[in-house]
Amino acid sequence: MAPASCPALRATLPMLLLLGCGITFSLGQNDTEPIVLEGKCLVVCDSNPSADGGVTSSLGISVRSGSAKVAFSAVRGTNHEPSEMSNKSMTIYFDQVLVNIGNHFDLKASVFQAPRRGIYSFSFHVVKVYNRQTIQVNLMQNEYPVISAFAGDQDVTREAASNGVLLHLEREDKLYLKLERGNLMGGWKYSTFSGFLVFPL
Repeated sequence: MAPASCPALRATLPMLLLLGCGITFSLGQNDTEPIVLEGKCLVVCDSNPSADGGVTSSLGISVRSGSAKVAFSAVRGTNHEPSEMSNKSMTIYFDQVLVNIGNHFDLKASVFQAPRRGIYSFSFHVVKVYNRQTIQVNLMQNEYPVISAFAGDQDVTREAASNGVLLHLEREDKLYLKLERGNLMGGWKYSTFSGFLVFPL
């Protein structure tokens, strides 16, 4: 009988691959219990990769690819008076990207789009300059405010509205910063907006 047509051999080959890499594993008493793996390497081939960038072997093992890494950090490097576009949407725009792993932050729109379902971390610091009024900055998720930050000290020339949060996002959710109250006359140089994928779900 040819090896490719032998079901028993096909079921055994993935286990041999695991053992050959110095990986030990244990099977549960029934098919519903998980497989526990310990070792340094795992090689799995699958002609049907999953939509989220991973593959699933015949043993039910899900393997995440390196492309699952997601992180961005944007900064405002120059003072910039609010443009006509800024005044209409009240979106806070950035002009430099320091980190953009996965290229999921659109610098022109200053919007991050989640590439996959998971837990994400976000933080922002929006600096107001020579502005004797309170500003309120919202982190927006699909046009809905999630968290806010305020800056309103009348006696300082520079002050930052800062906040951070962990969020459960779905694929293609969009995140951006919106000026909800006040204005940024004088510019918002040194303001930052950052985020990264903590772990996928």
